[in-house]
Amino acid sequence: MGEGALNPMNRTSLTLMLAATMVASLGCSTKNYVRQQTTPLINKTNELDDMTAKNSKDIKDVDQRAQAGIQGVQARTAEVDQKAMAAGSEADKAQMAANGATQRVDALTNTVINLDNYRPVVETAVHFGFNKDNLTKDAREAIDQLAASVATTKGYIITVEGATDSVGTSEYNYDLSQRRANAVIQYLAAEKSVPAYKIYLIGLGKDKPVESNKTRDGRAKNRRVDIRLMTNTGEGTTPAKAPSDQTPTATANPPSL
Repeated sequence: MGEGALNPMNRTSLTLMLAATMVASLGCSTKNYVRQQTTPLINKTNELDDMTAKNSKDIKDVDQRAQAGIQGVQARTAEVDQKAMAAGSEADKAQMAANGATQRVDALTNTVINLDNYRPVVETAVHFGFNKDNLTKDAREAIDQLAASVATTKGYIITVEGATDSVGTSEYNYDLSQRRANAVIQYLAAEKSVPAYKIYLIGLGKDKPVESNKTRDGRAKNRRVDIRLMTNTGEGTTPAKAPSDQTPTATANPPSL
């Protein structure tokens, strides 16, 4: 047999080897192709998973913030409701106070209208130290004398007029005159049990001097509160009689500077 001739066995082996090589080559090619095709899909799936996880977290965060916001709104709503209820209560109180004030104003108006029917029963003036609004011993004794006639006076009112000297500004002196008058009113109410609605206060400041403010003695006499116990002489009212033909006057010496 020549050199170019092949053994049948060798041809078979060669064929098998070639077939195996082709199969291996085809297998590798198939794997590479599959890998090339599936890798983008896997990456895309991973991206979608990441996005889904992020969206879930964002949704959870938004939900938490929304719940917190709702709770905050509910809390503020409850607070507003409480304030509204409190405001309503205060408004009711204010309305009651206004009604009471209206009644007192009506009563005062009626009294003022009928002032011509009042005449003084006892009157006095109490004096104060410079820039002072506290009652002296003499002032309290003078008020005591006036208050002693209250029990026997029917249909009475008490007028209290505060005054000052000319030292200082008008605004300050009006306030000081009010404080002096208030000191008298508090004494009448606390010590003599005179009802507040029976007392009428007037703060005159320095507008009604009884003496000249050019002298020390005159200024001392102007630092005063004039108090008058008055009775209604209108129809159906029997005023208390004064002990003498003239209106009694309780006096208190003005304190020196």
